[in-house]
Amino acid sequence: MFDVITNRIYTHASNQPDHAALVLEDEVLTYGGLNALMDRIAASLQRDGLRVGDPVAISADTSILYAAVFLGVLRAGGVVVPLPTSLTAASYQSMLADCQARWLFADTTVRDMADGTGPEVRRISLDTLSPGQSFDEWLVDGNTKPRQVSLSPDSPFNIIYSSGTTGAPKGIIQSHQMRWVHVMRVADSGYGTDAIMLIATPMYSNTTLIALFPTLAHGGTAVLTGKFTTIRYLELAERHKATHTMLVPVQYKRIMEEPMFSRFDLGSFRVKFCTSAPFAANLKTEILERWPGDLIETYGMTEGGGTCLLEAGKHPDKLHTVGRPLSGHDIRLIDDQENELPPGESGEIVGHSASMMTGYNGQIEMTRAVEWFDSTGKRFIRTGDIGTFDSDGYLILLGRKKDVIISGGFNIFPSDIESELLLHESVADAAVIGVPSNRWGETPVAFVVPQRGETIDVAKLLHWINNRVGKNQRLVDLCIIDKLPRSEIGKVLKKELRYTAVSAQSEKRSP
Repeated sequence: MFDVITNRIYTHASNQPDHAALVLEDEVLTYGGLNALMDRIAASLQRDGLRVGDPVAISADTSILYAAVFLGVLRAGGVVVPLPTSLTAASYQSMLADCQARWLFADTTVRDMADGTGPEVRRISLDTLSPGQSFDEWLVDGNTKPRQVSLSPDSPFNIIYSSGTTGAPKGIIQSHQMRWVHVMRVADSGYGTDAIMLIATPMYSNTTLIALFPTLAHGGTAVLTGKFTTIRYLELAERHKATHTMLVPVQYKRIMEEPMFSRFDLGSFRVKFCTSAPFAANLKTEILERWPGDLIETYGMTEGGGTCLLEAGKHPDKLHTVGRPLSGHDIRLIDDQENELPPGESGEIVGHSASMMTGYNGQIEMTRAVEWFDSTGKRFIRTGDIGTFDSDGYLILLGRKKDVIISGGFNIFPSDIESELLLHESVADAAVIGVPSNRWGETPVAFVVPQRGETIDVAKLLHWINNRVGKNQRLVDLCIIDKLPRSEIGKVLKKELRYTAVSAQSEKRSP
């Protein structure tokens, strides 16, 4: 049965007003306090003329006030646009113009990027240093209640921008129905009023939101963190006796590499979730062996479509997969001509479910480009990932379609080479990209991060890996770097690696 998440918070405020809803450092906001603050925020926006469906942007560092504003906008009937805090000024302004928000809640984190905002956007400052009207001055008094609004499952909930570093911004419109599906699909994962979710990813990330909203909808406590560090995360987990967490693979990797890891008591954990980037099988194994509680990997897109789930502890022989499709999630594979492929073949992953984006905001052609329809007219979302199903119906990811290296007419999946490189005792991290080749079209090049304290002999490692992979997969070059460029949720930025590799090739060709 569908429900509006903000209604659930009202219910919790009535039943357990003194129970902690949000925690950050020494600051605690109870459900009673959260509900009252949401009412004031919603009433203030309605006073300013907000109508149901109007977009409201938030761009700031992690804070309890950020979460309260997000929920207050929803209660007023608005659509939240959580803008990333790590953009160029041009990309930031492009996203703000694309969503056409008339309100911007911001702090000093984005001061330089937001300075070009025009007078048509009302700026409310979430701290005492950033430009705009002070939040406390903007807020109505505590006795004012917002008008109730009517929201349907199809009503827009938020607009999340998937990138924006180059080209036109893509604002993913997610509905209230989509968010409610996220709440209900984890209902059997130990969520409840005694759940304590430790969140260590940015507030604007979908990874954060699929952890935050189910926690609050089920009446638990969300412990927020600022900048992620391994020791700080482990200290908070032990102090608050965290039962749940949502992390991306690179965070898990750094935590497991932390020399102090074994000194912390993590016995309170029930479930640890992971999503957003490829998750190495050997890392999953180590987490299962050393960190109490279940480990659940979720594969899907911010755009929605099909979702796979792997309960790692129950299926230790399937750690090289991302699990099986959830009930009601139809996942298929298609070829380059958009023909559906039979079992055993590899192709682009497409998915259909009740959890699907409405589309990209104002981008009809972009929306059509990621849609695929089967012979009955059923709508699927294209993932851009290449995969195959094993004989038990578990999905194996082979790589991104755009990252596939075509060398001499053969498809080379970077993940195959990367997984082999990670087996070398001196390699901590690795990424493989394709570079132009006059002879083969493209050839693979690897970027490798050494283990702490290790020195890698490039010639020896190149010889080692090329003797382990197929003839068509052999590397033409291998570069040692301090760390791989990653997004704030851990995805390797292969575009930056390609630029580095191509620039190096050009320098080698120069007289």
